[in-house]
Amino acid sequence: MAEDSNANPGFGQSLIPVINKLQDIFAQLRSGSTIDLPQVAVVGSQSSGKSSVLEALVGRDFLPRGSDICTRRPLVLQLVQVPQPAEEWEYVEWGEFLHLPGRTFTDFSAIEGEIQAETEREVGVNMDISDKPIRLKIFSPYVLNITLVDLPGITKVPVGDQPADIEARIRTMVMSYITNPSCIILAVSPANSDLANSDALQIARIADIDGSRTIGVITKLDIMDRGTDASNLLLGNVIPLRLGYIGVVNRSQEDIIANKSIRDALVSEENFFRSCQVYHSLSEHCGIPQLAKKLNQVLEKHIRQLLPYLKARIYAQMTSVKKELSSYGEITESETGRGALVLNILKKFSDAFKSGIEGKNEEILTSELAGGARIHYIFQSLFVKRLDDVDPCDDMTDKDIQTAIQNAIGLRSALFVPEVPFQVLLRRQIARLLDPSLQCVHFIYEDLVKLAHRCETSDLLRFPVLQRCLEEVVGSLLRECLVPTETMVRYLIEMEMDYINTSHPSFIGGSKAMAVVAQQQQKRSLEADCDRVPVIDKFQKSRHILARAGAPGFVANNVIRQDKSGANGNTYYGNCGISSIFGIADSIASGDHGEFIPSAKCGEFIPPSECGESIPSSDHEESISSADHEEPIPSVDHWESTPSANGGESFAFGNGSFVTNENSDHAHNVGCLHDSSMIQLKEPPAVLSSSEAQSELVGIGVGVTKMLLRSYYDIVRKNIQDKVPKAIMHFLVNRAKRELYSVFIKNLYREDLFAEMLEEREDIASRRKQCNELLLALQQAVRTLEELPLDLDSLSK
Repeated sequence: MAEDSNANPGFGQSLIPVINKLQDIFAQLRSGSTIDLPQVAVVGSQSSGKSSVLEALVGRDFLPRGSDICTRRPLVLQLVQVPQPAEEWEYVEWGEFLHLPGRTFTDFSAIEGEIQAETEREVGVNMDISDKPIRLKIFSPYVLNITLVDLPGITKVPVGDQPADIEARIRTMVMSYITNPSCIILAVSPANSDLANSDALQIARIADIDGSRTIGVITKLDIMDRGTDASNLLLGNVIPLRLGYIGVVNRSQEDIIANKSIRDALVSEENFFRSCQVYHSLSEHCGIPQLAKKLNQVLEKHIRQLLPYLKARIYAQMTSVKKELSSYGEITESETGRGALVLNILKKFSDAFKSGIEGKNEEILTSELAGGARIHYIFQSLFVKRLDDVDPCDDMTDKDIQTAIQNAIGLRSALFVPEVPFQVLLRRQIARLLDPSLQCVHFIYEDLVKLAHRCETSDLLRFPVLQRCLEEVVGSLLRECLVPTETMVRYLIEMEMDYINTSHPSFIGGSKAMAVVAQQQQKRSLEADCDRVPVIDKFQKSRHILARAGAPGFVANNVIRQDKSGANGNTYYGNCGISSIFGIADSIASGDHGEFIPSAKCGEFIPPSECGESIPSSDHEESISSADHEEPIPSVDHWESTPSANGGESFAFGNGSFVTNENSDHAHNVGCLHDSSMIQLKEPPAVLSSSEAQSELVGIGVGVTKMLLRSYYDIVRKNIQDKVPKAIMHFLVNRAKRELYSVFIKNLYREDLFAEMLEEREDIASRRKQCNELLLALQQAVRTLEELPLDLDSLSK
């Protein structure tokens, strides 16, 4: 290998060392880097010869060995070619671990021990695995510049105290490396097994479908069955790979036990290929030196292809880190610097709050309404629109209004529509406007609180104490503004209730309302008269039926009576209606031209001599058309007078009779109730409601009252729709906007609070430290890339 490396000193001397430096730079970052650097990942199953291949490339024994899984953590191995030492006492080969900076290992058995110890420090003494890599550099004049990653061997069945999911975990770890497009896959497969069943090639095919970045390594060529060879495998005739195959011969277990050196093993490998005639024509595909050369060439070519992307990725990440770091700001220890920082944060918050209300934010939301737009929506779409939908009479019935009118009238009869019910009911409806008005106030208050949370800048998020103090000040100011706002809204409602301005030019007025309702009432009455029989006709027909049926004590209406003397021929009419059934007749007045029949008291009757010859029906009285009732109304000639037992007279008409007693003050109608009966009145109910039937006057009063309520309520509603938003804007929104910054200065800009308020959150401080480290690493990476020659085509090919 020494001869090959010295004969080709240009291979990998320019690019691979630069990538190794970048790996060292990014490996020191605790948070890791998103920059994927080119490297070679070695994959294969257990006992496939992976460790032997790596040791052959280095030329030294340095990897842990055993019958079970040996590689339990990824080993990032950087081979660095160094010149031959000028002095014999200088080290020729040595190793360095990244986790042990400044310590040099010249004894490679000590390197093996440190790998074993570092693995156990991470995963313990059992067979568990970890994805945290171990980084090892080996400096030697006998190696070519290559970066390799030794991954745990793929296993099928857990052994010993290995976890049950060991196979899945190993495959996941391997895939995390080889799926990176910048990674070259070195798939190691033994020659004494079917290549189609190779675990290494199968998993490589998943990550590299077209095989453009996979190199196949066929081990154990010396133990193939006699009569067979690996020529077809090396030529890619079985499973083709674009980067081809390399065949190697490893040390046997017997050689390892006998402590056969790697250099002696390389000599034996060379003799094996010379002795096999079939491999003479495949010299470029055989041997560890050819593998090292191929890996060096492929890796450098791969780096050259990825270098423009690598530079762009580093510059882009550096820009992103600077931007993130600037968002965290800087920490200053001086009082002046702290004061300036606090003042700047308070000013930014106040400006953001004001801009949010006025709609002048630099970042305008497109997903939802916020700030002033939400306030406008609450005013117009929630408050104003809801009040427009309210009917002042929707929570009261006509009966409620009728009851209020009757209660206002009291003992008097209603001559006009009273004003008191209108005012009482109107005040009740105006009072209903208070709740939605206060709800509108609280909606705006809650939106201002939300707006304050949206105004929290990235600088403010760094300092939880300052953020909490600021939120308390904002909340206190908004609550302070809320009290006079609610008070003013209550005053607006009370002002409308305290003075009802019936002279308002938009108010309909009582006269106009009365005329409109009377016209509506008259129209309804005319429509109703078309569908019903006149009441007087029904009443006259009822009197005819009662008279023909011979009702006791009934005297037909409009009784005609001649003057007792008959001298002047005057005719008098007596009105004895249906109430006469109960022994009571209407009074007949007397005058200068004759005598009227006196009203019949209970027990008295009109004598025939007083009524004349007959009592015909009135000329305008309607006759009954039925044939069964066409009998003449009985005249007073049918009255019979007989002496009564108590000295009076008894008059009979048809089947009824009346008894008169001259010695008594009162006469009792025999057709009435018994003498022992008493008329009882019902107890008035505890809660007395107005009757459902409305008189025409009461109906007009209800209609007028409703019209007046709606008219004046519209005036009040428009006033409230205009005044309440103005009160909210003046006392709550604009006051908070105007006074916020001055309140901040008064309460928070104090030197004794600076140190406490500017204590950063732990995660922010940690993230700032990580960003500083990453930015420093990226800057070092940029300086490292600047060491490359400008013309990459001048590099050796």
